[in-house]
Order: sequence, then structure tokens, then C-alpha cells
Amino acid sequence: MSVDFYRHSLGEDEKAASAAVLDSLFLTTGQKVYEFERQFAAYLSLPAVTGTVHCTASLHLAFLAAGVGPGDEVITTPMTFLSTVNTIVYTGATPVLVDVEPSTGNIDPAAVASAITPRTKAIAAVDLYGLLADMKSLREIADARKLLLIEDAAHCVEGRRDGYGPGQLADYGCFSFYATKNLTCGEGGAISCRSEEEKTRIRQIGSHGMTRNAADRYAGKYQHWDMEELGWKYNLSDILAALLLPQLPKLALRHRRREEICRRYEAAFGETDGIRFPTVPEGAVSARHLFTIWVDPQRRDAILAGIQARGVGVAVNYRAVHLMKFYRERFGFRRGMFPEAERIGDSTITLPLWPAMSDAQVDEVIAAVLAAENEAG
Repeated sequence: MSVDFYRHSLGEDEKAASAAVLDSLFLTTGQKVYEFERQFAAYLSLPAVTGTVHCTASLHLAFLAAGVGPGDEVITTPMTFLSTVNTIVYTGATPVLVDVEPSTGNIDPAAVASAITPRTKAIAAVDLYGLLADMKSLREIADARKLLLIEDAAHCVEGRRDGYGPGQLADYGCFSFYATKNLTCGEGGAISCRSEEEKTRIRQIGSHGMTRNAADRYAGKYQHWDMEELGWKYNLSDILAALLLPQLPKLALRHRRREEICRRYEAAFGETDGIRFPTVPEGAVSARHLFTIWVDPQRRDAILAGIQARGVGVAVNYRAVHLMKFYRERFGFRRGMFPEAERIGDSTITLPLWPAMSDAQVDEVIAAVLAAENEAG
């Protein structure tokens, strides 16, 4: 590819930080993880954060901490990555999907309100592409109906909406540091909560249910540990935390460049017949994790192939979850149930977006998209 879909920005600072951990005593969860948790919580202005091995773990832990289980329903969106819905199923609860806003692709609060039943235990919102869901409206709905609100903020670290950042209106906020994320260590995640007491329990559930992890057992006089409940192996390692720490001060600068690239895309495609893209509401700040265009579903795959043929990497984020074979067969979902999510899933093409892209590379992407769209027409 002449323009890769994504290239990370990890450099000498991250190499030095990880090398220092390799020369230290602790490779698993230890002081680097604890330091990252403190700094990330401060960056987000959140009370407490726990590092995890990935966002899927964060989501699963959030549902477990919320007490979600068999007999419960969780309302969420079909326009997301599989893990949002899969982790509801892991608990034995039933995912209840609702449609999305046509202009943003984010979960529609009005549809959420209409889907609440006596079995509803929680709402799981998704900050799609980097734009916070309408968390203010969702918080009001959750409070009025005494529901828990969980935020899948895998796409959103730098975003803001209605004066709030990711995790600030949620009972639990779930973050991803996957290879293509704005803040990355290849694989990793975090979960925010409302108190240190909740954080202690989340760390315990994510460490096999043990009352003391390895770092705690090593510090001071040895104390026996117990297993108080069934847990999972979801803890973040010091090696990965060391990669994350040097990136926190760089997020603002890199976000500005991503914003510049997105605005160039929007200017190029804004007057082009046959190409649309999600909007960012007035006053909101998107983290600009992904830039997607929406084209004629009948021509989407041809346009996608045409862009690739011109040396530009592409992806599809996402096909609607309810149309996946497992969800159709397990829960009876079918085409036509969520038309806006289906339209977006059928028409989406995700374009390259990474901070080190040059203006010439951005222009190359734009030219490839326009040529492929014209060719497919």
C-alpha cells in the first residue's frame, strides 16, 4: 500500500519506557500499571481507573460489577464492534438492540427509552468513531428508570460533548488501547468507576477473584490470600502500561493533526454527490478515531476495491451486529429491524487516519476515493 490504513506513532520514548520495565523486577501488574491508572484518571477527570488486558475485558467487568446476569436485559446498539454485544451474552443476559441516529451512527436515546422493560438492567452506549454518544440524555433516562449506564469509550479518549468527557456520566467507562487506537499499546484497556471501593472490587474480579495480586503479595510481610468470588484473568501488565505512559502528554498534539486530516476529508467530500459522512454536532469534540464515508450500498464493495487497487488501505467499521450469523440464529434478529444501522453498515468505508500522515498522503487518499467512486458510478 502506498498509504497504509494505519501506522502507529510509537517511538524512542515508548521503547525506552518498555526497556526500563524489562530491566526491572516486575513485568506483570505493578507500579507502572498503578502509575498509568493514576495519570489516566487525572487526564479524564475521573475518580478511579483500573487497567485491563483489553476493552472486551473492561466491558465484561463492567457488566459483572453492575450485577448483570441471566434474566436481565441490556439495551445497546447494533452499530459497534462485536465485543460490546458479546460481553452482554457472556454474562447470560439478553442484548436488546435499538437503532441509531442517522447523522452520527450513535445510539438513539429516544429508541433506548422506548425499549425499556421491567427486565432492563443497564444501557450500554458506544462512542462511535470518537464522538461521544448523547450521554447527557442517556444519563437522564437511566436515572429516571433506575438503570446502570455503561459507556463503551473504545473510540474516545479526547472527545467532549455537552461539557462532559468520556466516562464522566457513566457508571462504568470502558476504554481500548488496541493497535489502531489513538492511545495504544497493541492490546490493552481500562475501566473507570465511581469510587476506590468499586475499583478494588473490579481489580479483584479481573484477577481471578483473588484478594491480593502478585504486587500486593510481594510488598511487605507475606500475607495469605483468598479467592472470594469467581474471577477472570483480565489484568494489564507493566510492560504495556510503560508503553502508554509516554503517550499521554502527546495526545493533544496528535489529536489536532487528526482533526486537520478529517477536516480536509470533509472539505473534499462535502460537495461530492454519492459520498456522505457522519457529522459532529455543534459544540462537540470528536476524538477522531476513525473517519468513515457512506456511499451507495449497491456500489460500496466496488468503491472499496477501487480504493484498494489505487494503493490505499481501507476497512469497514462496522457491519451491523444483528446481521451476523450468531445473532440472527441465537436471538432471531433479521434485516429490516434497525434500518439506520443497516444503511450505515452496508454503505461504510473507513479511510486512513493517523497523525503522521502527510498532506500528500491525505491528497492521495482523496484522489483514490473520488476516482473509485466515479469509476463505480
